[in-house]
Amino acid sequence: MALGRHVDADKLIAASRDHPAHKHTSARHDLHDNPFLSRYDVETELPKYRLPDKGADGKVVYQILHDELMLDGNPSMNLASFVNTWAPDEARTLMMENLNKNLVDQDEYPAAQEIHERCVSMISHLWHAPPENKAMGTATTGSSEAIMLGGMALKRKWQERMKAKGKDIHNPGPNIVMGAEAQVALEKFARYFEVEARLVPVTKESNYAMSAKDAMKYVDENTIGIFVIMGSTYTGTFESVQEMSDELDKYEAETGNYVPIHVDAASGGFVAPFVYPHLTWDFKLPRVHSINTSGHKYGMSTVGVGWIIWRGADYLPKELIFELHYLGATDYSFNLNFSRPAHPILAQMFNFLNLGFDGYRRIMVNNLSKARLISRALEGTGWYTCVSNVHIPKAAPSQSVGEKISQVIGHVEKKTPAIDGPEHYLEGLPVVSFRFSDQFKAENPGIKQSWIQLQLRGLGWIVPNYPLPPSCDDTEILRVVVRESLSGDLARKLIEDIVQVTEQLLSDQGPSLSMSTANKVRRSTGPGSEDRSDGIDKDHASQNTKTWAKPC
Repeated sequence: MALGRHVDADKLIAASRDHPAHKHTSARHDLHDNPFLSRYDVETELPKYRLPDKGADGKVVYQILHDELMLDGNPSMNLASFVNTWAPDEARTLMMENLNKNLVDQDEYPAAQEIHERCVSMISHLWHAPPENKAMGTATTGSSEAIMLGGMALKRKWQERMKAKGKDIHNPGPNIVMGAEAQVALEKFARYFEVEARLVPVTKESNYAMSAKDAMKYVDENTIGIFVIMGSTYTGTFESVQEMSDELDKYEAETGNYVPIHVDAASGGFVAPFVYPHLTWDFKLPRVHSINTSGHKYGMSTVGVGWIIWRGADYLPKELIFELHYLGATDYSFNLNFSRPAHPILAQMFNFLNLGFDGYRRIMVNNLSKARLISRALEGTGWYTCVSNVHIPKAAPSQSVGEKISQVIGHVEKKTPAIDGPEHYLEGLPVVSFRFSDQFKAENPGIKQSWIQLQLRGLGWIVPNYPLPPSCDDTEILRVVVRESLSGDLARKLIEDIVQVTEQLLSDQGPSLSMSTANKVRRSTGPGSEDRSDGIDKDHASQNTKTWAKPC
């Protein structure tokens, strides 16, 4: 780290090169050092930071960028992200065949537009949109854009209600209520579209997600709606849409103020319908105006597609729909983006037809099963406590960590299977959020949890370590997102690697091994020597606090 701070690496490299006698030897850091120069006999110097005067052969350019991108991580080992990273060969072929199609050009590409509309219809049915309301929906570039559209619709409908009552819509102005664990896109909506964001503190007792009763403390007649999150990015916990709806029913009966719900189901929208059929969270609840999801997360399309559905045409203000004529026919648009690729939508339809309901269910059941395996194994070590709860049986939600560990060990010793099926466990996303157990921290105060992330990164795994939401941010968690691409073999290897790096830290083989060893020698041989072996040196440890990834 000291070298990176005090020495200019580019100057150091330039000064260390051979003399540039050969015409192909470049001493400039702002030029590409082209690979396989002799093979391609490259004459053109390609700058890194400005447009080249002359282009280069396609093979050379491919090789340059191919080699550069080899520095990226392995997508299958990126357990920080909810975004799908795998597609079948047939889906890839379909996407390549339609890579140049612009979805917004409905007159030129009517078949692609028809497939888009069928996707909207399938998702509407999946979420129980009332047939008589004629649900409206559209693809977006992801859940962020979808949330903006849903929030704008809530704001417009609130303005209509306030104007009908003859009330001011500017002072004090609109507000929207959400849990403090909300993904940044929800706060972006509030800031970008001038709506006050009222963040409800989360607690350990509320499973680090918004409590419906606590949310009501922030609701008034200027509340345009409630964002309810079906799948916290921190722990995978589902907020209760049913409880939120019930509380708002009581509030309306007492005050006459109507407050709708938008469900942020970025990840949960393609999990809950398949594994929690008895959970009421979607358009079955009349107060739910709109729902968004990410097709490129558990919808398993490729990155670049989200969806938003309104329960009916009356819930999408006409002011947000634009009529277009210049593309050759009369088209309609209600998106923030205009041009957008058609191929992620085609990948979405491929999955719908290829998997069907049963296929999606098999994958989600498998994902949750792996999440439970990882959770039980980590708690079985005694070193870790899981903050996520998809491995906790519904019959014993208040079971202590020690009791859960004993239960896991008992299953192993007796060779009896654990309870099978996600419906027997607390609902949530296939996410494993975990931290050092209290006993581990008490016995090893010199070991920082963030070092687990650093050690795993050295083995190729991306497992982020970061604080819980505000009011709980004195607690840090490590988080593993289980996706289809995490095979059983990879899940077992992950468990083995977490155990291995933890054991290494316990034996002082961590990121600060040399400093730890040096300090222990100094303490045991210097003046007033004291033979202390309490772990890694704390002064040096304070420098190792950066994380590789943030919540996504």
